[in-house]
Amino acid sequence: MGRSRRTIPEELLLLALDPATGTTAQPQSLDLGLAGAQLVELALAGRIAPDGDRIAVVLPRPTGDPTLDSALELLRRRGSPVRAVHWIGGPRLGLRQTYLTHLERCGMVHAVAGQMCGVLPTTRYQATDTAISREIRTRLDCAIRTGVPPDPRTAALAALAHAVGLGKHLYPGNEGRSSRSRLRDLIRHDPMGGLVAHAVMDVQNGVAAQPRRAPATAPGPLPGSGRRPAARVAAEPGVPAQSRHGTMARVGAR
Repeated sequence: MGRSRRTIPEELLLLALDPATGTTAQPQSLDLGLAGAQLVELALAGRIAPDGDRIAVVLPRPTGDPTLDSALELLRRRGSPVRAVHWIGGPRLGLRQTYLTHLERCGMVHAVAGQMCGVLPTTRYQATDTAISREIRTRLDCAIRTGVPPDPRTAALAALAHAVGLGKHLYPGNEGRSSRSRLRDLIRHDPMGGLVAHAVMDVQNGVAAQPRRAPATAPGPLPGSGRRPAARVAAEPGVPAQSRHGTMARVGAR
């Protein structure tokens, strides 16, 4: 993968950066979005592909991007396709900071040290080249205004932006309502982006139940009884939901 092109996780993070405060909008759901954006980028690179609601590795060759390759290797180690909702809902400690550090290393943002309440050290990030952020935003605006089907990268970025709740950050207030609605509609233009975006929203809403399995075939009659025993249905593990306070519950990966 050539590094002349920004990845979708990088673009999603740049979209989320508030130029006034240097903080990221929707930080908790953004972490889920970044994990999902990695899946989309790996799919566009031909490394993974959707298999129903699961993600399968089809080419384990590294992309040359260390962060993406780390995700690819974790997927490969699973040995079988993993549900997108379980992958995105799994622990992703430090993923947002990893990408912020990467953007700083690439010169796209710079860190500004500060203090909260005059005591606690904080770090804010300001875009060093606002033209990059404008270009990303222009692509979204164009897709929303014209109604022309966007390219897969823009469609996936729009789907993820909607999924993590960036619509109200990018198009605030009543005047932005129609734009937020059209941003949501762009989710249908990229199958992988749509799959991942819905998985991100499912994790946030605690909707991560396993798909139902068909009941096992009932055995023959019990000797001397003329009755069949009740068919046994494979039990499905429960998945803890996310709390209303936005703290992501850990979802067991398969």
